[in-house]
Amino acid sequence: MKVLGIETSCDETAAAVVEDGRRILSNVVASQVDLHAVFGGVVPEIASRAHQECIDAIVQRALDDAQTSLDEVAGVAVTCRPGLIGALLVGLSYAKGLSLALGLPLVGVDHILAHVYACEMAAPELQYPYLALVVSGGHTSLFRTDGPGNVELLGESLDDAAGEAFDKVASLLGLPYPGGPNVEKLARLGDPSAVDLPIPRCKRPFDFSFAGLKTAVLYKFRGVPGRRAPHVPPAAADLAASFQDAVASTLVRAIRRAVAASGCTQVAVGGGVAANGHLRARLGALREELGITLVFPPLRLCTDNAAMIAGLGYHQLVAGELADLSLDAAPTSRRGA
Repeated sequence: MKVLGIETSCDETAAAVVEDGRRILSNVVASQVDLHAVFGGVVPEIASRAHQECIDAIVQRALDDAQTSLDEVAGVAVTCRPGLIGALLVGLSYAKGLSLALGLPLVGVDHILAHVYACEMAAPELQYPYLALVVSGGHTSLFRTDGPGNVELLGESLDDAAGEAFDKVASLLGLPYPGGPNVEKLARLGDPSAVDLPIPRCKRPFDFSFAGLKTAVLYKFRGVPGRRAPHVPPAAADLAASFQDAVASTLVRAIRRAVAASGCTQVAVGGGVAANGHLRARLGALREELGITLVFPPLRLCTDNAAMIAGLGYHQLVAGELADLSLDAAPTSRRGA
């Protein structure tokens, strides 16, 4: 069964064809980084217009790369939540048009749950239940996973997501957009123990908070308002390395607690921030310490893509979880992710 996936939740226009929920026949992504770099972040209206301009060509390329025609597609899976409303509506409207014109079944896919499923696409040997951490620009969520799309939310970010904190720290340090990769690049030149930064704490053991950490970086860099003592900011590379390590420590602590509380010995980590090399190294050390199985998708499945949408959409089609033309876009995940 071939499923066409469409993803336009933020600033990547993506389309993919996936067979039987696993085999990726094509996975095409058009990035808008150059359009948004001058503004230091994603501008929703620009993102929506860019999606409109290229979505037809991206879908056609995905079909061509898969050597598949629309007649061979069993259904259309499209991201409907969470994300930028204007951006989501472009992909959703296009998918509805295909569904209506060709009589194809339509399913709406939760972007965050698709990031979880991307881990299963990369590692079919994962067995339920397992823990899944999704770390991206807009979301930091920890789940117990009992099936494709069947998750229990254990904890989430109460303010800034980890990726958002990376972007804001990058802006503070004068680094170009996108912030995450550039903070990581600068951090390679620094000492992660050079600057004393707080490890954020929350009342619930699996929740996350990065706003205070971001503010602590600001004070280390610019000084504390109202204090007259001379301020000497730390080296930018040391500050970047220490910030990156504090984020990793926060995530590692949550996973350690979740493994102990749940008894799950398999952990999957997805989302754009899962591409961070330092985080992967810290989690690798935790794997050796606890003797757990640790899974990361390949980089092309960590960042936003449509293969994960088509993959999870396949399971929704098989389960009969179909949508009609009343399907709407939503800025948040139904499960609070």
